[in-house]
Amino acid sequence: MGAACSSQKSASVKKLEGKAVSSTTATPLQSSEPDLSTPNNGAATKRGNSKKAMDATTVTVVFVRHGECEWNLENRFTGWVDVGLTKKGKAEAREAGKLLHEEGYAFDIAYTSVLKRAIRTCNFMLEEMDAMWIPVEKDFRLNERMFGALTGLNKQDTVGKDGVDVWGRSYDTPPPEAGKDHKYSPWNDPKYRHLQIEENSIPSTESLKTTLERVLPYWLSTIAPSAQEGKVVLVAAHLNSIRAILKYIDNIPNDVITRIKIPTGVPLVYTFNKATMQPIKAEGAATHLSGKYLVGEEEFHKKVQVAAN
Repeated sequence: MGAACSSQKSASVKKLEGKAVSSTTATPLQSSEPDLSTPNNGAATKRGNSKKAMDATTVTVVFVRHGECEWNLENRFTGWVDVGLTKKGKAEAREAGKLLHEEGYAFDIAYTSVLKRAIRTCNFMLEEMDAMWIPVEKDFRLNERMFGALTGLNKQDTVGKDGVDVWGRSYDTPPPEAGKDHKYSPWNDPKYRHLQIEENSIPSTESLKTTLERVLPYWLSTIAPSAQEGKVVLVAAHLNSIRAILKYIDNIPNDVITRIKIPTGVPLVYTFNKATMQPIKAEGAATHLSGKYLVGEEEFHKKVQVAAN
């Protein structure tokens, strides 16, 4: 898990658990390319993957991208801007909670970002599961990728403009920076006040590579150890913070991870060896992933067609 895909490695990541991730520039995504995270069969995961069915040697982590947000609907680069869920997004979150409850999942702890679209998704899911009482930890390290100067722009309006396709789809090429005076800069947001004491602690832009460098320490120090304690873990986060974790878990190549589809509000279930936190390939796992979505292939395709990514 987490082995390098190339000889070029990020020094900041190599220090983490002695493991590294690759840093080769990804090929920009073309609209004609197939979905690379399509479920391998049309059957939903059965109750056999429930907490009750897990043996003492395995643990479960469920990832859910937040429900549709206001800027997903408007097709804008959102990043760290704290926009809310749409009516549809709230319904997606509730439906995810109902599905998890019906499939027999029961969580011990949840992790989410400090952005309300993820927080509310987490809350709606737990409400549907009658599990509002479990601990929920919020951390900025699970935030979406910071899109720098692209933040707030309509994605369709930027198609074909110099650099935008590369910035939006490359693994290690970030967009231009957004300064502290940028309209959507988080520097004056009170939720990040504790970060402002350190120079450059709030990113002005990020690639997926640097998003991974932000997210991975939290996975290694907090989320994975919780799972190893035997807790059933829920992670309600964002497209690129989830992509970053999945890249590490499944050793996904740079030119593939940027094309992995993660629809809004669809649970993605991972089972791990408890001792090693090596992922165990699920029957019918999504392409390139060890985990399995709790929807069939037809429903998956419907959701990725409407989800802004």
